[in-house]
Amino acid sequence: MKGILGRKVGMTEVFTTDGKLIPVTVIEVEPNVVTQIKTTEKDGYDAIQLGAFDKKESSSNKPEKGHAKKANTSPKRFLREIRGVDTSSYTLGQVIEADVFNAGDTVDVTGTSKGKGFQGVIKRWNQSRGPETHGSTYHRRVGSLGTMRPMRVLKGKKLPGHMGNEQITIQNLMIVDVDKENKYILVSGNVPGAKNSFVFVRDAIKGSKEFDKIVLVSYDEEVEETPANEVVNNEAVVEETTEVVENETSEAVEETPEVAEETKEETTSEEVSE
Repeated sequence: MKGILGRKVGMTEVFTTDGKLIPVTVIEVEPNVVTQIKTTEKDGYDAIQLGAFDKKESSSNKPEKGHAKKANTSPKRFLREIRGVDTSSYTLGQVIEADVFNAGDTVDVTGTSKGKGFQGVIKRWNQSRGPETHGSTYHRRVGSLGTMRPMRVLKGKKLPGHMGNEQITIQNLMIVDVDKENKYILVSGNVPGAKNSFVFVRDAIKGSKEFDKIVLVSYDEEVEETPANEVVNNEAVVEETTEVVENETSEAVEETPEVAEETKEETTSEEVSE
């Protein structure tokens, strides 16, 4: 099991070499730091804690500063645990970057959904409304709340309330591209949460889904530069052609007076004969 913390930037689209369009979510991935290692002997389970995105020390309390100091790093704004890992392969203060994943990997992305505020049962639970005409006073209210017995509302009844702002996990998404230099990961499809919200990317738990290998269109290919010898030869050819054109024009200019004299003589001879 491996994972990394990031921030949702937004959505865009990429194209493959065979002409397919793939909608993707851009996830900014700053270097993650292993801030804590938990073991079965000490904590009862094996896990590592990752921290990402620096936090001002003036906004941090003493426990946060002391916790970060053990890993020789600054206080972090976003902390998450990853269970089921081999803790022996990690060290306290180790830095994990975007290249922990490769293009084509299957991942689960966890985030906090957008908050919708207090909503009724029609928008929150997709219930149907009552009649709109014939004097009906029941339009968008809650339906039956329970049976005659036990004379109370049962637990789990779908009622109006706070909608959204919940932790949601989207499973079996594909890593489309990984860029360690620019610190981002492209994930296929949509990811829960608003822009600039924190997300947690990890290996898929139900990772039985396999994706076909794709090749993206690259727009920053280097332009082939012509060698210096070819440039010199091209300049020489241009100079030769200009000289030939100048010689031809000068010859044409020299020939024109003679032609004019011949035409004058012909015209005079014709006039005399007449």
